[in-house]
Amino acid sequence: MTARNPDAVEHTASPGVGAVMVDRRNGKVGVVMGHVGPYVQLRPPRGGREWDVPPEDVRPPTTAEELSAKVAVANRRWGR
Repeated sequence: MTARNPDAVEHTASPGVGAVMVDRRNGKVGVVMGHVGPYVQLRPPRGGREWDVPPEDVRPPTTAEELSAKVAVANRRWGR
């Protein structure tokens, strides 16, 4: 199994709402909540305030980052 390279430049269409992405500028994982103007809006997986990211500064998460985000969401559901 090959791990994804988080620094690889990927040319894809804007990520869809609900996709898990990473802000390249600070390494924060977020869920795509929408698109406003030229920006992708991300929200932390456990909830919280959204932030805007230029589309060229988002990338797909590594397998470990995606799993960590999903665990955070599950923990929130269970009040942990």
